[in-house]
Amino acid sequence: MSFTDRGGRWVLAQTLLMSAAVALGPLCPGAWAGPVAGCAGWILGTVGAIFGIAGAVTLGRARTIFPRPLPQAVLVRHGIYGRVRHPLYTSVSLLAFGWGLAWGSWPVLLVAALLGAFFDAKTRREERWLRERFPDYADYQRRVRRFLPGIY
Repeated sequence: MSFTDRGGRWVLAQTLLMSAAVALGPLCPGAWAGPVAGCAGWILGTVGAIFGIAGAVTLGRARTIFPRPLPQAVLVRHGIYGRVRHPLYTSVSLLAFGWGLAWGSWPVLLVAALLGAFFDAKTRREERWLRERFPDYADYQRRVRRFLPGIY
């Protein structure tokens, strides 16, 4: 299966957005950065790191950068995946917002918002592939929220 067929364009766009968020912090720090914004940023970053570590550990070797599931993939519904369907995307979004707050950077916060919207679109495509691959995925979607436990 080709790079494009596996969802490579999504991966490239995600890489560009994530790189922009990281780079813009030190390039465009805000004058409003202070202890409250910094503390909120660190809290969001820590929660984001927890989501990311939990997702990576739960997936283990099944983790892939591509949104299309691997042919040998199994549907993971335990661990953090019993609470949210896309903890790695939640992780990146929270880390980006936390980074923006820590730097007091409006440009980073804008990119973080774009990342959130991007992940929402990406998951819609990814979940079509998951429903094709796993007949019980639709039931999992009804029971488990996309990004935030009990919220969304």
